[in-house]
Amino acid sequence: MKPDIYHRITARIIADLEAGTRTWLKPWNGNHPAGRISRPLRANGLPYRGINVLMLWAEAATKGFAAPIWMTFHQARELGGHVRKGEQGTKIVYAGTLRTETDTQDSGKQGQITDPTENPGKDCLTIPFLKAYTVFNVEQIEGLPASFYAPLEARLDPMLRIDAADRFFAALDAQICQRGDCASYNSNTDTVSMPPFEAFHDPESYYATLAHELIHWTSHPTRLNRDFGRKRWGDEAYAKEELVAELGA
Repeated sequence: MKPDIYHRITARIIADLEAGTRTWLKPWNGNHPAGRISRPLRANGLPYRGINVLMLWAEAATKGFAAPIWMTFHQARELGGHVRKGEQGTKIVYAGTLRTETDTQDSGKQGQITDPTENPGKDCLTIPFLKAYTVFNVEQIEGLPASFYAPLEARLDPMLRIDAADRFFAALDAQICQRGDCASYNSNTDTVSMPPFEAFHDPESYYATLAHELIHWTSHPTRLNRDFGRKRWGDEAYAKEELVAELGA
């Protein structure tokens, strides 16, 4: 196992924390029509476990994927699909163990065993390992059966939109993209990302979330140029910015 697997996972988690990613706090519906989804799913419908859950949550939030299903390149081909040209996969890991035997009468002899009880003069040594492999979200894959592309189940009637609020936010002339399952402001691209209106529990939740992100939008250098001297996620300046966004919303 290459030691950089551990480093890569740790670095990704730290980067997300420093960016303020909080996927566990969201007032919208992130469920799949097949039922409530709390963990990313494999191609066969079984949920991922362990560190892979956090890795795939983070990747979905970063790239705006709403679909919870991930699969390997070969799994996509077996299902009749193909990964779109230029798409980048996500590294996750398989955790397993290797079992070896050590002869207590001759410690220099080692080999694999299947049942240590059949070898009374031998000790069993278990060695854990991690193996990295690449998966793709179904939104990166074309040609899969239609069930893999099922949209989010609408929860809120679009007719409940508040005209006055829509006019107010439109007048700000901010670039707002409705996509995926994450609400965020990206200062590098100067864009606000929002889940669709229909995914929220009620109109007030949608507009409150949008207002929060648009207050972050006002911090851009071309507007109020506000950073409070922020150096990292969780410092006093970050807390001030979040307080400003909440009060502004």
